[in-house]
Amino acid sequence: MSFDELVTIVSKLRSPEGCPWDREQTRESLKPYLVEEFYELIDALEEEDREGVKEELGDLLFQIVLQSQLYSEENLFDVNDVIDGIITKMIQRHPHVFGDRDMKTSEDVSSWWEEQKAREGKKHASAIGGVPRALPALIRAQKIQLKAAKAGFDWENIEDVFHKLEEETKELKDAIGRDSHEDIEEELGDMFFVLVRIANSFQVNPEDALTKTIRKFSRRFRFIEEEAECQGKTLSDMTLSEMDVLWNEAKKGRGPGG
Repeated sequence: MSFDELVTIVSKLRSPEGCPWDREQTRESLKPYLVEEFYELIDALEEEDREGVKEELGDLLFQIVLQSQLYSEENLFDVNDVIDGIITKMIQRHPHVFGDRDMKTSEDVSSWWEEQKAREGKKHASAIGGVPRALPALIRAQKIQLKAAKAGFDWENIEDVFHKLEEETKELKDAIGRDSHEDIEEELGDMFFVLVRIANSFQVNPEDALTKTIRKFSRRFRFIEEEAECQGKTLSDMTLSEMDVLWNEAKKGRGPGG
């Protein structure tokens, strides 16, 4: 089967004789599915699930074609215009591949991309502009901080960042002491932001770091559940001390995620 056949299938699903569910969808109603398919693809990539990646790429492609179909029905553009646009953009932004411009390093390419965006009228008024608001907060914080650092707005050394983290920790404790939900939320946000800066210092993706910790916690927690089941218990039957013993066993390597 070909890409053109997929476009035909999507068009038929949206036709009066097609699928009632597909006909009812709007650009807004489909946004959650687009996000969901993207994250399912990320999961498959991280699990190195080749068949899963293939399937999720297909699901994501379907959402892209379906969104394009909705615009086509309003005579705004169709999927071929989408393809033409990205082809043109890639050729224009890679003159070292498709033209005669000499670019030896990735830094050369990045500089050219910024120049090209400016020519296309996509230069942002702010040095931290252009970061999508819909990004997960950790990723958005990372990108904004990297842009700010590139503009020269950054701490001079990592020790200054750790001092800032200590300062924010004290302010969080003070907010907790005042029992102010609004202040606690603000100070937690400040702490997260400083932690992202620390991650950037060591070229660590904060989203990846937190994801790995969540997985590690989940594996160890599941070990506790399984051990409790072997003892004929549920977690509600166990004391925190008993669960701590199993948690430490998981950390030492007896269980997963040690």
